[in-house]
Amino acid sequence: MVEVVIALEPYERSSTLNNGTTETTSARNRGSATPLLNNNSDSDDSFDEAIYQIQARNKKYQRKNHYSKPSMSCAQSCGQCLDSMNCCKPPELLERKVFLGQPSPTKFAKNEVKNTKYNLITFIPKVLYEQFKVFINLYFLVVAITQLIPALRVTYVYTSWAPLGFVIFITMCREAYDDVKRRMRDNEVNSAPYKKLTPGGVLSVTADKIKVGDLIYIEKDQRVPADVILLRTTEKAGSCFIRTDQLDGETDWKLRLAVGTTQKLTSDTEVLRCGPSIYAEKPQKDIHNFIGNFYSALPSATEEPLNIENTMWANTVVANGTALGAVIYTGRETRSSMNTNDAPSKIGHTDAEINNLTKLLFLLTVALSIALVLLKGATTMWYKYFIRFIVLFSYIIPINLRVNLDLSKIWYSICIHKDEEIPETVVRNTTIPEELGRISYLLSDKTGTLTQNEMVFKKLHLGTVSFGTESFPEVKEHLVNEYNNGTKQGTKVRKTLSYRVKESVRALAICHNVTPCGGDETGEEEQGEGEVNPAFSSYSLNEKMQYQAASPDEVALVEWTEEVNLTLVYRDRQIMRLRTPAGEIEEFEILLIFPFTSESKRMGIIVRDTASGEITFVMKGADVVMANIVQYNDWLEEECDNMAREGLRTLVVAKKTLSQEQYEDFERRYNEAKLSIHDRARQMRQVQLTLEGDMQLLCVTGVEDKLQPDVRTSLELLANAGIKVWMLTGDKLETATNIAMSSRLVSRMTPIYTFKPVKTRTEAHNELNNFRKHNENALIILGDSLMTCLEHYEQEFVELAMMSPAVVVCRCSPTQKAAIVHLIKKHSNKPVAAIGDGGNDVSMIQAADAGIGIVGKEGKQASLAADFSITQFSFVGRLLLWHGRNSYNRCASLSQFIIHRGLIISVMQAIFSAVFFFVSISLYQGVLLIGYSSFFTMGPVFLLVLDVDVEAKIAMMYPELYKELQKGRVLSYKTFFMWILVSVYQGAAIMYLGILLFKEDFIHVIAITFTVLIVTELLMVVVTVRTWHWLMAVAQIFSLGCYFLALVFLPEYFDPDFLTSTHFIYKFLLLTAASCLPLFIMKYLRKRFAPPIYAKLQQSG
Repeated sequence: MVEVVIALEPYERSSTLNNGTTETTSARNRGSATPLLNNNSDSDDSFDEAIYQIQARNKKYQRKNHYSKPSMSCAQSCGQCLDSMNCCKPPELLERKVFLGQPSPTKFAKNEVKNTKYNLITFIPKVLYEQFKVFINLYFLVVAITQLIPALRVTYVYTSWAPLGFVIFITMCREAYDDVKRRMRDNEVNSAPYKKLTPGGVLSVTADKIKVGDLIYIEKDQRVPADVILLRTTEKAGSCFIRTDQLDGETDWKLRLAVGTTQKLTSDTEVLRCGPSIYAEKPQKDIHNFIGNFYSALPSATEEPLNIENTMWANTVVANGTALGAVIYTGRETRSSMNTNDAPSKIGHTDAEINNLTKLLFLLTVALSIALVLLKGATTMWYKYFIRFIVLFSYIIPINLRVNLDLSKIWYSICIHKDEEIPETVVRNTTIPEELGRISYLLSDKTGTLTQNEMVFKKLHLGTVSFGTESFPEVKEHLVNEYNNGTKQGTKVRKTLSYRVKESVRALAICHNVTPCGGDETGEEEQGEGEVNPAFSSYSLNEKMQYQAASPDEVALVEWTEEVNLTLVYRDRQIMRLRTPAGEIEEFEILLIFPFTSESKRMGIIVRDTASGEITFVMKGADVVMANIVQYNDWLEEECDNMAREGLRTLVVAKKTLSQEQYEDFERRYNEAKLSIHDRARQMRQVQLTLEGDMQLLCVTGVEDKLQPDVRTSLELLANAGIKVWMLTGDKLETATNIAMSSRLVSRMTPIYTFKPVKTRTEAHNELNNFRKHNENALIILGDSLMTCLEHYEQEFVELAMMSPAVVVCRCSPTQKAAIVHLIKKHSNKPVAAIGDGGNDVSMIQAADAGIGIVGKEGKQASLAADFSITQFSFVGRLLLWHGRNSYNRCASLSQFIIHRGLIISVMQAIFSAVFFFVSISLYQGVLLIGYSSFFTMGPVFLLVLDVDVEAKIAMMYPELYKELQKGRVLSYKTFFMWILVSVYQGAAIMYLGILLFKEDFIHVIAITFTVLIVTELLMVVVTVRTWHWLMAVAQIFSLGCYFLALVFLPEYFDPDFLTSTHFIYKFLLLTAASCLPLFIMKYLRKRFAPPIYAKLQQSG
């Protein structure tokens, strides 16, 4: 639907307030579509006069734009015509002006969740279309249709339609089940009840009835149903925590702030009386930024800027208190919906190979049909015989191959999920478990994947002195001395070591976005001016505080300051309080916060000491950024490199003292930039840069990220299995190098080649030549240098990198991670796996052939987007070397055996037709054809999914076995043609010998050959299987039982007297021996004189 909106020229807003005064404000021309309020309903008596004035004002604007009823009718008609012409065009996303609490004439997206694929009308057509897009299904549909034509019919109609119908029916049942489940989940979300604030009071409304402009209440632990602006909260400080794990995958709570104007009002109903409206930017995917403005008709109100801190996006959850929010985006226009993309459909290498084999089988069917038509001789009806032969040999392409493989993969997924050695492992994509059995490259994130993302403060460096874990008690002593004696010093404080320690630790305790949450409800009690908040007064000096923050690094820093007795005990949007080693309280007024972003790589805060009135700007960030901000020094770069070599994550901390005049000037310019609608972020950044410079360097901190359990042994295991592991990280080069060495990604005996930073083609050329001389070294390279090489020398660089035993790419962005995956897939043509734990790893995981997500401290976003979800990196070894091995081996055996089952009966059909003058008549009719691939052989054949070649302990003890799978020899053209030869031999032996041995009993040729065929297939399972399972024996007995029942209930095909005669039995045994005994002998000789490696290990084990 095309939205028709009215763009307003700059206008004068006038609203009469309760006190009778009139305020006129000039609204800027936003260059945007501004929906007009059009409320023709009568006012309620309780409706405030201010709201009535706003309605009258909006009607005035409608008259001003001369939209009479006839013109509106004409416009609507034109719009309908345009809509019909552009029905496929996506709706244009426009910025908007939302008048709160009032219906909007502009039609915005409906606030409903709709993940269903079908409805009652489209279900059958869509499912059939999706199924018959597949070549094999379309082929069998054409074959089945030919059997409706009497001249082309070669067997009973149901023998063609029944298998096809069964396959389609199973697929439709699965699709229906999945879609019903989706609909039930959608209905559960859409019918969730919410409370809506209206001029007539509070009403109950379901989630799908919520509209743009509505004011809704969101209770604690309740899902936010749409994108809203936080207007009010029950928390006195006007703050609210939300959980965003279902949006960005991060488990840490996020702090959100209510609009100051509305939070100060005495009641919720006052919000409607102040004539509120919101300007909101056009809907977009960016969940970390927002630009908007809040307007009201209050006499003292000013235009208030809105940013990400004032928003609560859909699918987040309110963590504390009750929030009142104004809806600005609904349905498909919410950030959550716009960031929801269908996961790319992955087709494994094994599936692609089987599809290629299927195409060869089709060509074989066509070639065999043409050959028999030519041998039959020229005739005007040649095309009829050609079609009949195509139908006769249709069993060469097994229709149930796809169903068997899909069911087998579900079983493999269940095995992975039930494995107690890798608990809580989840298979989210059941179509590619066999890909785990032939991985050649594993691309891994560092933080949270190879490491635990559990930060521990390890080092504090002040330039002339460094404090480590052992010397942290000295930091406590310096703090105690300074806080006890510092007040006795004059205004000119001599910068002693204790003073520098105090300033550094206090800066760490101030510069962050951490909120203490000790779990004591007294923190929410009311308090008067100047009273000590009970949230911290209830804590003793020995009681451990609990903290919430978006970054574990910040929590580690604040926890360390608590360890040295400078404790953050209270924080809201205006005030922060610290408890000193002396037990006293330091209070700071929070003036401005500059949050951390991936672009800026730093965060800052401006605070005022309420006791002294001193205003301080504190900043911390990455050394590459802070080096240009702090005053000149000769130790920062060296010490940062030293810490990085120790594997520590570094932060540089600096401060600047501001005068009242400096701060007021900066605040004025910063607020002006915040009110800007266009380029707001850039303008705010430009103003902020004026403050960042000539800052006093306080200290450098070093935080350690612990390695995951058993990372070293897991990486060694993968290396021995022939899997090359690449580490892709956003960390600096020195930290990445240290982690690569400490985790044994790069072994002690492997030299390291550090690729120099390159920016031009010439530099890349020279450095590649240098690396070519050291291609046996592990490669360490910067992400920017990598992209420069790929831009000019993609082929050469990738070939050299793939020869390296290990590759580490540092300062690597999420986009670069995904690009590297695509490059390896493109140039190696080998399966690639990717593993990560954060939202920045999702693109890499989805690009890989097998994506593995770790449920970690960064949340579940990577886990939910992955094909396989695990809880720690060490599980990867068993997932690949044991479950991957079994899945791949079983898929190969099952698919090739099913192909063999179709080939052998087709060979027998070809010989039968050739012997009888190329007649196009089916050898087996009706029930026999259907029963052959179902009741008589299905059980034993499908139970090949239980077969294993080695035990789990041997597969893990000898990871070198995995290298055999990487070569793809289990399922290849060689094995495929070997199975063709076996099928041709067995089919020919059964058919020719059957005709020769039973000349006088030729009338029983069907019973003879079919009996031998069934027994041969069951014996072939015995030849193929490597480890017997009790269910195999049960399935064999069941299949033979079904066959004996057929002898009783199908007398038209079988003569019981003949089949029980001695004459039949000995010839039957002779035929069976001729078809199977050579294969048994070959298997024995191979096992005796040339056993595979796994067989030797199994025997020795």
